[in-house]
Amino acid sequence: MPDTLRPKHWPRASYDPRYDPLVDAGPGHNRDYAPTYWIDTAGAPPEDDGPISGDIDVDVVVVGSGYTGLSCAIHLAREHGINATVLEANKVAWGCSTRNGGQAQISSGRLKRSQWIERWGVDVAKKMHAEVTEGFDVFRDLIGSGEFDCDPQDGGHYYIAHKPGVMPKLEKESQLLNEVFGYRSRVMLRDELHEHHVKDQEAAGALYEPDGTCIHAAKLAFGYLNLARKLGAKIHPASPVLGWKIKDGVHHLTTPGGTVRARAVALATAGYTPPGLSNRTKNRLMPILSNSIVTRPLSDEEKDACGFQTCSPLTDTRTLRHYYRFLPDGRVQIGSRSAVTGQDAENPKHLALLQKGLYRKFPALEGIDLDYSWWGWVDVSHDMMPRIFQPDPDKTIYYALGYGGNGVMYSAQAGRRMAQMVAGKGQELDLPIFTSQLPSHGILTPFRRMGQRIMYHWYYLNDEML
Repeated sequence: MPDTLRPKHWPRASYDPRYDPLVDAGPGHNRDYAPTYWIDTAGAPPEDDGPISGDIDVDVVVVGSGYTGLSCAIHLAREHGINATVLEANKVAWGCSTRNGGQAQISSGRLKRSQWIERWGVDVAKKMHAEVTEGFDVFRDLIGSGEFDCDPQDGGHYYIAHKPGVMPKLEKESQLLNEVFGYRSRVMLRDELHEHHVKDQEAAGALYEPDGTCIHAAKLAFGYLNLARKLGAKIHPASPVLGWKIKDGVHHLTTPGGTVRARAVALATAGYTPPGLSNRTKNRLMPILSNSIVTRPLSDEEKDACGFQTCSPLTDTRTLRHYYRFLPDGRVQIGSRSAVTGQDAENPKHLALLQKGLYRKFPALEGIDLDYSWWGWVDVSHDMMPRIFQPDPDKTIYYALGYGGNGVMYSAQAGRRMAQMVAGKGQELDLPIFTSQLPSHGILTPFRRMGQRIMYHWYYLNDEML
């Protein structure tokens, strides 16, 4: 298409509630945002650089404009003097970054510190802990820089035992954190939790970690966007990658508005990674649906009955965990796992199950009106840990994927680490999450969802019955 005939603004497409990354060829083209609390309360999205509207040559392309992609662009500019070009299929931060619970915890992936030791040994686990701790410092520096406001509520993370039988495990994990990692966690019993923090009626107690912050998910994404552009990055929404070839070492990425030629490509597409985007990521993630609801503002009586004295992150100990929080405007947000397929995402039984979880924790809220309900895809890796990796040393392709629902905080550091690799300065990154690729599901790939259904039944039995 000649440049003179390319539209400056592509028409907006409607939000597709049934989108499924294992079925659909891609996340769409200029689709509207999911109807989240975050998008509705963030104000107008900031200015971007519009869709690609011609063939261009750039240094580095970042595919995906969520937290990871924007952090990569920020750190490429700030630490390496490289101005990135970010390609987004839909609206800026359209995927995970505006559909999450806004909870930043001192974690990366789904595994606990004890599981790090089982997998890699104490020495590597300690280095992993140092990496995550540094990541939290990077995140704090970004949100505390004064460049933007994302309504941070610092105050630690409460890992809440949803039944008494879990308490010994929390006590053991806290002891490990304190004695092996030198991290000052502690366990509190139900009475202390209820009196000073929150009256979760399921809670038998909680493991308290001093590092934990809640943020406004969309304001964080929009803040990253403004900062990246201020530093020289170009952010192009409505520019999905439709084709990708490498010619003489140069990447040719085809978009609806033109071809982008780049010396390096960094992938930050999370749970919305199209199956055909790259052979380096195909069948290496299991996208899992997570749904979320936000209530109307609580009355004073309801707030007192729920005992909210913190706006910090709250997570329960279920395998199919609930993540929840008291929002600054007096509402409650809670999320958990949802449908297995996109086709089933709108089934009201998933909403009812999440409401039931809310009522178990806070009986005073039974029947409360909901102002928001949405869902989104989480990028879960086969071994429950993320990867920031260059899958082929002969090709300048990099990815940062697989957070398993714990990406709000660590995505800042993951984007920074990927920027190091793109800049050719990642040689000292020797942890397993930097030196090994995302594991493949292999011959089990066609049966992933069958296995997911079976495991969900087992998890429910283990969480609720055993």
